Amino acid sequence: MLGMTEDLLKRSPFANLMIPGIILLLVFGAVPLLTVGAMMRRPPLKGLGRVHPFRDMYSAWAVSLYIGFGLIIWIMVQTYMMNGVGAVHLLYMSLGMAIQAVTMLPSVQGYFRLGEENIH
Repeated sequence: MLGMTEDLLKRSPFANLMIPGIILLLVFGAVPLLTVGAMMRRPPLKGLGRVHPFRDMYSAWAVSLYIGFGLIIWIMVQTYMMNGVGAVHLLYMSLGMAIQAVTMLPSVQGYFRLGEENIH
């Protein structure tokens, strides 16, 4: 639908655009939406507390940090595989860095820091 051809994938491990599309939909579509929902409602996220080293932070905060890292890494790998950089890459690289910057703001960290109660 976007007019992309499979020539873009000649330096990648993918034969067609379906697998990268599914990865993008899940990792950078569904997971961020679920994370935003969790950050807004702050439900207990038992189990997620075991997969991040930030024991004093709400688990969804750590997931947002990882989403930013993941987006930056995805774009870096994509530009390598495509052997070029476009405006869309700069946009999404900037978005990944913005996610990182906002997540690391002291006010945001303070809001998601766990108190006496453990809501992991």
